[in-house]
This record gives sequence, C-alpha cells and structure tokens, in this order.
Amino acid sequence: MKHIPDTHNALVLRTDFSDTAAWEAICAAIRKPVGAFKAYVDFVSDPAYDGISTEQLRSLIPQGSNHTFMFIVDRIALLPPDYPILVVDLYTQPGRTFRVIPAEMWSIENNLSIANMDFEEFADAVDEDGIFRGFPDGGT
Repeated sequence: MKHIPDTHNALVLRTDFSDTAAWEAICAAIRKPVGAFKAYVDFVSDPAYDGISTEQLRSLIPQGSNHTFMFIVDRIALLPPDYPILVVDLYTQPGRTFRVIPAEMWSIENNLSIANMDFEEFADAVDEDGIFRGFPDGGT
C-alpha cells in the first residue's frame, strides 16, 4: 500500500467507498465556514486506502511527516445525520481516536495545527456517544 501524502493542510482521508453521495455531503459540510472559522484541510479520495485500519494508517505515514493528527471518513462517518468523522492522534498518543461532527472540525483543525490545544483536550470533551460536538460553553 502506498504512503499517505504529506499535505500542507490537515488531511481528510476517505477509507470507505460505499456511498459517494455521503462522501460529497461530508466534504461540503467540512468546507462550509462556521461564522468566521473554517477547517483548512486537504481531501484524499483514493481507492488504494479503501478499508484500511488505524493501525495500517499509522504505518503508512512517511517518516518526518508534518501530520500530527488525521481525519478519517470511514463507514461509520458516512452515517447520517451526524456524519461522525474519526480523528486519529499521530503524535502524542498515536492511535488514540474520537469522532467529530463536520461543523466542529474547524475547531480541532485550527487548534491542533498551531498547537494551541492538545489532542486529549478534544478527546476528553466527547459526548456519551464518543463524538465531539463542541465545548459546552461554546468556546475553544
């Protein structure tokens, strides 16, 4: 399997190709600004990554990559209405995961990309379903 591209922005990697319409809806939701904020991400939709696990994913990150986390659109992420996207830590606790709704991806991407917050701050703020839907006070 080929290495994960080392993109400039955070990566949104598609690992399930069963529902193109859901993938397109997720991409549109991620691209949609939330007030003055937006997620700066690059999308990768390559069938070579179909069905890979988080363990396989970690082994495909090139040495020296600038990616410290990644968003994964897997089979669960394709489920409406929330489209809960998997977030994978590649740096502090490699392999630790949680899920996020597209409307809150900007918060994670913006803060983790500049090291303003840590992965665990978001992972520890998930709801009872294991999904990050924003902080209770609405701020980051």
